[in-house]
Amino acid sequence: MSKIMPVDILSSIKGAKSSEAVDKLFDVIKNAEINQNSSNQNAKNAVSIDDLRADVVENSSEITKQIIRENFPKEKDGYLVVSKVIEG
Repeated sequence: MSKIMPVDILSSIKGAKSSEAVDKLFDVIKNAEINQNSSNQNAKNAVSIDDLRADVVENSSEITKQIIRENFPKEKDGYLVVSKVIEG
């Protein structure tokens, strides 16, 4: 997995720029030590797929959708815009 992709492709945001914080995060991930030991000691930090809830789409009422849209800070082309949460 040595292929390097620009941030704007990875994030699907046109014009997205990498930041020092994101670069440091990816460096930590790339340099992480992978332990192939599958002892019970490591298993306590894992979650079984059987314990996860089903990923089910639940429709909201029109009034709920309207309240969300009215209280959301930004909207563009019919999508709710979420502000950047990682700062560099």
